[in-house]
Amino acid sequence: MLEHGGKLLAASQTFGISLDDWIDLSTGIAPMPYPVPDIPAAVWQRLPEDDDGLHAVACAYYGAKNLLAVNGSQAAIMALPRLRLPGRVAVLSPSYGEYAPAWAAAGHEVVECAAQDVLQQQADVILLANPNNPDGHVFSREALLAAAERLAQHQGWLVVDEAFADVDAENSLSAVAGMSAAENVIVLRSLGKFFGLAGARVGFCIAANDVLSHLQAMLGPWPLAHPARFVAKVGLGDTVWQAAQREYLRQTSARLAALLRRYGLVPSGGTALFQYVLCQGDEAQACYAHFARCGILVRRLAQPAALRFGLPGSEAAWARFEDALKNLPVT
Repeated sequence: MLEHGGKLLAASQTFGISLDDWIDLSTGIAPMPYPVPDIPAAVWQRLPEDDDGLHAVACAYYGAKNLLAVNGSQAAIMALPRLRLPGRVAVLSPSYGEYAPAWAAAGHEVVECAAQDVLQQQADVILLANPNNPDGHVFSREALLAAAERLAQHQGWLVVDEAFADVDAENSLSAVAGMSAAENVIVLRSLGKFFGLAGARVGFCIAANDVLSHLQAMLGPWPLAHPARFVAKVGLGDTVWQAAQREYLRQTSARLAALLRRYGLVPSGGTALFQYVLCQGDEAQACYAHFARCGILVRRLAQPAALRFGLPGSEAAWARFEDALKNLPVT
């Protein structure tokens, strides 16, 4: 199993610090999540139904014509490779680590490509995140649609994971994915990051109807639990909270970038939910261990060596983080 952020239990055991004393900056999940309303008892008792209104609310939020709710976008990441015969798949690298193994496990030839090369690949499928995780690289809408048009000439797919696109969506393809002008585009969305509801495991696949039909058949009935559907419908319809959250995340990410620069960790990229710092030599490991000894979990990346920092969620967390920055072993 691949390593992911959020491994607080393991960090607690490794560094001998109580679980409650950790600050988790390793995930890129919004530290101020959507305020989940009380869930009626009937929602826990009854099986979920597709006509509960979630589809319409989600389509309105994403500007999509059609979509499928799934058990986190990870469910679609794992299933989509099995909807095509084995072929050549170009995957952005570095990026989310689950993409390449999922396609390779389904028999596809996977080629990992840098950002400047991935859209030019001769491939059956091109897969990337926009904005990218972990470095925040952004592909323009125009470049993506041009690549999709080339892929369409031989029934290829462009798969775009937009898990971090909720704050700044000007390059999103959610509104055109699966439609006549971009029928071969598949977009993945999630409530885990912007809404801070990673534990609910709510995701969506936006695609052409035939892709969604095959995906639904593969995933089977009830891919999303009834309480998760209930919370998702409320959150996706709450435009007042969404506007406030976007402003909060923009301001908080700018604050984080400024704080890192002040202590010699200059971000080379990022989004409204995290900052990305390239490191030299053993700096990434040394900084990771230093923060961990301070009870602060950050994301350490190997290729290339880098650190990714999520957003502190309270003034106390900001103060502890700055104290740790003041005593960095390298700058």
